[in-house]
Amino acid sequence: MAPVAAHAATTAPATTAPAPAASVSGAPSRVLSVPGLVNARDLGGYTTYDGKTTKWGTVYRTETLSKLTPDGVNAVGALGLGKVVDLRTTPEISADGTDRLPPGVTAVARPVDDTSLFAFIGGVVRSKDPVYQQAQLGNGAAEARMTALYRGFVTNPGNRAQLGAAIKDVANSTKPIAFHCSAGKDRTGVLADTILRAVGVPAPTSEQDYLLSNSLRAATDKALRDQVRAAGYMQDPDLLIPLQEVRSDYLAAFRNQAVADYGSFGEFLTRGLGLSVSDLLKLRSRTVS
Repeated sequence: MAPVAAHAATTAPATTAPAPAASVSGAPSRVLSVPGLVNARDLGGYTTYDGKTTKWGTVYRTETLSKLTPDGVNAVGALGLGKVVDLRTTPEISADGTDRLPPGVTAVARPVDDTSLFAFIGGVVRSKDPVYQQAQLGNGAAEARMTALYRGFVTNPGNRAQLGAAIKDVANSTKPIAFHCSAGKDRTGVLADTILRAVGVPAPTSEQDYLLSNSLRAATDKALRDQVRAAGYMQDPDLLIPLQEVRSDYLAAFRNQAVADYGSFGEFLTRGLGLSVSDLLKLRSRTVS
């Protein structure tokens, strides 16, 4: 197993896409059927507080596009994207590869720190030491690391700057836009949550979108745990589950930290992420109809 296989236990995309989500009367499907992706979806179709709806075919959230098949590249091309915003760090891109993008799509780097999660997972898994692995990941340790990661999306000034810039990318887009990290669940999840809530989607609805990553990634994540066990890296790969999943407690840590530091979600948007009233109006105009 290559050294990056440990990181793959939480981030690697699948080689096959899921069936698209069921839709009625020709309505758009939320889950995208793209070869090489399992966690890709459209943020359209969510009802806002004032009865409007987020636009279909405008903003997409995905996992890394570095493992797209040729058919997957074509499928992404059919979305008509103008830009793809990459939230991965340089070490992640070095390990996973750059995005495979259709011609004419601009790649935008907005790296958000993963608190060295990449290196941490690799070190723990490659140790092949079950006692060390239990100490690092068991008894709530993995959950605590994830909670700290989510709080860091707020407390780290660099992270706030990159998330704010990514939201401006969406607000200023003239063509459909996608954003992603590695697995498309944590950094991508908080960015999607922030955008949806900023344009008036109720927090519980946004949380359901966030949690959808679990069902979409479940089979892939289990296969990767099985691979880690079969290769002799871990006796108990289920220790990785808290790192692979998204959880309401993690999202709550992000949301609560934003309110603790800035007093309200609105103040987090303006003072924390550096978004102006004009930015927020453009974001809503771009994403809601």
